[in-house]
Amino acid sequence: MRDLNYQLKMLCKHSHEGSFKTRVGRERQLSAMANQLYDLGFRQLKATSLKQKHVQALVDAWLKQNLSPGTIKNRMSCIRWWAEKVNRRNVVAGSNDFYGIPDRQFVSDQSKAKDLTKAQLSRVKDEHVRMSLRLQQAFGLRREEALKIRPRWADRGDHLQLKDSWTKGGRERTVPIRTREQRNLLEEAKRLAGYGSLIPRSRQFIEQLRIYERHTANAGLSKMHGLRHAYAQQRYRELTGWPSPHAGGPSKKAMTETQLQADHRARLTISAELGHVRAQITAVYVGR
Repeated sequence: MRDLNYQLKMLCKHSHEGSFKTRVGRERQLSAMANQLYDLGFRQLKATSLKQKHVQALVDAWLKQNLSPGTIKNRMSCIRWWAEKVNRRNVVAGSNDFYGIPDRQFVSDQSKAKDLTKAQLSRVKDEHVRMSLRLQQAFGLRREEALKIRPRWADRGDHLQLKDSWTKGGRERTVPIRTREQRNLLEEAKRLAGYGSLIPRSRQFIEQLRIYERHTANAGLSKMHGLRHAYAQQRYRELTGWPSPHAGGPSKKAMTETQLQADHRARLTISAELGHVRAQITAVYVGR
């Protein structure tokens, strides 16, 4: 292993910032950057020798590859993390505009909502994976949350309490239990998990994640994040009384002042239930 790869690996190993998934992703990104810098001709680099020219060389290469703005900005976050850890923060410009990175386009004109039928679920052979998928659908949970959740602990009567160690960015949140169907499902989940999580005691999180990926792929299921989109659109209809723009409802431009106020309140609620800091991100799920 080259010096830079090893040193970046050690930086990641000794950091406990973010969720497990975030830390794994950061390490992979930085390893790929180290390899790319080597290919670009920077052969004797160490983690502490990061300079402006190295950052610029990486960004130029990514722009030539026509990577999406979102991908490049995620990589820039990793570079800034690296720079901060080796006290080289000043070598990375504070704004992505400095490097000519375009704004990311969050909102598609097409809905990404996905349904999950009983027939599709029946093809998923692992009962814990099946339950995680059903919780994703019923409560708008992320995949990691639906694996790590301890149903008996999370059940607070009228809402689910999600621990910071389960959620993206380490932000605790609550999700309302609104329907009899949700209550019945939660009782099923509690019976299956006992006093633990939906990761069987004999497995680690990363093992259960791989099992989830394998069983959903074998069942012909993909892009299950779309279950969160469907949840958001369902909640939008409940909160406003009409379909979201992505589900065939009116766009903001066509709304009355009263509708705009209801739309705004609904987006704030949905954003909180999905675990997002900015209400604007709900446009990805429900349209604009």
